[in-house]
Amino acid sequence: PAQPSPAQSGTCTAVWVCNECVCPVDRRDSSPLREMADEKRVELFVKAGSDGQSIGNCPFSQRLFMVLWLKGVTFNVTTLDMRKKFENQFLQDLAPGAQPPFLLYDNEVKTDTNKIEEFLEEILCPPKYPRLAARNPESNTAGNTVFSKFSAYIKNSNPSTNDTLEKGLVKSLAKLDEYLNSALPEEIDENSAEDVGLSTRKFLDGNDLTLADCNLLPKLHIVQVVSRKYRGFEFPKQFTGVWRYLENAKDCEEFAHTCPKDEEIEQAYAMVAKALK
Repeated sequence: PAQPSPAQSGTCTAVWVCNECVCPVDRRDSSPLREMADEKRVELFVKAGSDGQSIGNCPFSQRLFMVLWLKGVTFNVTTLDMRKKFENQFLQDLAPGAQPPFLLYDNEVKTDTNKIEEFLEEILCPPKYPRLAARNPESNTAGNTVFSKFSAYIKNSNPSTNDTLEKGLVKSLAKLDEYLNSALPEEIDENSAEDVGLSTRKFLDGNDLTLADCNLLPKLHIVQVVSRKYRGFEFPKQFTGVWRYLENAKDCEEFAHTCPKDEEIEQAYAMVAKALK
């Protein structure tokens, strides 16, 4: 059996067979196999990394990986190495025309990331599973331009437009930072005469990860890693909200242990990031 790396299984109890992980089980239950038998089969298929087994660079795969982990359901994660004929054929037989990620739920295949997320939120619901939807609608759109601004910035090879594109990315990050530092309605005491200071919350919608974070954090991490590697660009230190957000995310196993390695992200962008010339 392959040995799981922290980026694959985290601190949860996990079983790996080749490139398949069973994750997570309820730590309070001393009989995880019995719990697994009571659950419907839930299997997430994701893109494999360069070694053919670890988690590859794909923010959509990590998004769904985080959702399932946060739900607390027992599930399998299988990485697919599309360079291998057998695994490529397996994918075409199971989900014709699809590319990872996709979900197998009780033998039903689902292939659209947004629809998978909606399905999981609907089917894995209280009282057994937590709701993950953000309470504040603004949390769902916070940072939604960062990745597109980054893509334009990193794919540009013209030195004369680099500064303009970098400023566009910084402006988008500044807007996200402003939201993260602005107090949410639930942080404001209407009966207090004191002015509300900067928000101290950990994530977009409060101190708990939500679907909004599952969508944004994998992309924001890619932006940070790739911009640093190929442009020498660091997020400005004055963006305290963004830095607080990323640091808090790294302290959460649901994010930290579903991330591909930085080297995987860098390698994935080696041909995408254009040299300035």
